[in-house]
Amino acid sequence: MFTPSRPDRVHDPVVKRVQVWRTLVGLVAVTWILVSYGLASDADAVLDDRLAQIRTTLIVLAVTFPVAVAAFIAAARPPNRRLFLRRAGKPAGALLALAVTLAGPRLLTGLGYVTEDTNWTASPGRVVLLFALGAFLLWLGPFGLYGIALSLVHVFRTADVHETVPPLLATLLVWEVALIDVFRGAYDSVPFGIRLAFILGAPLSVTAVALWELRRLRTRHGITLRGALLR
Repeated sequence: MFTPSRPDRVHDPVVKRVQVWRTLVGLVAVTWILVSYGLASDADAVLDDRLAQIRTTLIVLAVTFPVAVAAFIAAARPPNRRLFLRRAGKPAGALLALAVTLAGPRLLTGLGYVTEDTNWTASPGRVVLLFALGAFLLWLGPFGLYGIALSLVHVFRTADVHETVPPLLATLLVWEVALIDVFRGAYDSVPFGIRLAFILGAPLSVTAVALWELRRLRTRHGITLRGALLR
């Protein structure tokens, strides 16, 4: 669901390892600053903070993704324009699947299917529904967490559209999230120097990796943005 599957996609294991390490280092850095400066008291607070930022990222991506991909497709010349449009379905499905996964439990309570005063033993049907919901949530948790990790690494499988889209979209997205952190006053209790380094660390590192990935695609595989757009 969250990994690119286009058969003719260029698979570079070095790029994948760098993307994985970039993601791991970022998560470790976030955890360190949240715990060191008292922004999170325990592991649950760290997890809640990461999930909150992931929700923000999903909202930003939900707006950015169609605009950025549409601009990429519009900039391409035929026949690549129609080809990229067909390929955009799977990345859109990955984004939708993760959004539904994260919103599923809240949706159940919001629609009134699960409430605090629900009497689950009132009928055999409700008992069966309880076990079904329990099994669904047990499956949903690992699916969602693993999906989040894969989505961060693969930028919602946008390599299915073209190999140059993930580094471009990742760069755009991470700078948008950084600007949101600045305007909402994230990490205000952290010393200014640390806060500046922390807010800029993610976009600068992601941009550096993206530029390196684009250069590697050009020098090792002959894939360029200009070639993708037939310009």
